[in-house]
Amino acid sequence: MSDEVEPGYVRVRLDLSYDGKGFSGWAKQTARRTVQGELESALQTVMRLPDPVELTVAGRTDAGVHARGQVAHLDLPAAVWADHRDVLMRRLAGRLPHDVRVWRVAEAPSGFNARFSAIWRRYAYRVGDHRGGVDPLLRGHVLWHDWPLDVDAMNEAAKALLGEHDFAAYCKKREGATTIRTLQQLSWERDAEGIVTATVRADAFCHNMVRSLVGALLHVGDGHRPVDWPGKVLAAGVRDSAVHVVRPHGLTLEEVGYPADELLAERSRQARNVRTLPGAGCC
Repeated sequence: MSDEVEPGYVRVRLDLSYDGKGFSGWAKQTARRTVQGELESALQTVMRLPDPVELTVAGRTDAGVHARGQVAHLDLPAAVWADHRDVLMRRLAGRLPHDVRVWRVAEAPSGFNARFSAIWRRYAYRVGDHRGGVDPLLRGHVLWHDWPLDVDAMNEAAKALLGEHDFAAYCKKREGATTIRTLQQLSWERDAEGIVTATVRADAFCHNMVRSLVGALLHVGDGHRPVDWPGKVLAAGVRDSAVHVVRPHGLTLEEVGYPADELLAERSRQARNVRTLPGAGCC
């Protein structure tokens, strides 16, 4: 598969953020409000395009999940891009609802694909364990956990999950899709206000992976499970009913990483390959 743009077209990168509370996720759905639906409608309107546009996104977020550093791309006729490149962001600001914003619009380098060129995605999951609950001004972005959390125990438990593994035990399986991922970072930190934040970075994520990992580690942090339990669940390779998928509102896509421009096309080709673990059979 190639990421070459059709002659006469320009690939445009959008950097955006949104509050996920009012959306049924990123992907378009019939009769439901989605981020993709709002953005594509706004783009078609402000550029007066006769046909709908189609966005490709770095990571499809679920209903209720937020994004601060989401990335998407679309291909536009060169003449349309020339007419709108300097005014598109301002016009989108006037057309989009207030819970989604586009912060940057630029011509993408050769070989760029918002989804397949990415080398990592970084999420944050925020939890409050104060006995009184969560600050009302933060309640839409912080999960309240009504047991005190041991951050050191959670960080110790997370070590067994790092690296390349089959995360089938922490993912909702999708037909034809692999659950092999490389988890590059999983760490917890408590800030001065007492909010405990998990930083989770991987080359890619399968469905519900971040929220399942967080759910397992919260069980360790509150003392209901031993430190070695999340690693044992991973090794078992099957969904464990004790792994709770935490609510989506504590999760934010913070940043998407890409390689140097000259490596974009090669990364895109590599990312399309279905991965297997070393020693895995073909059948």
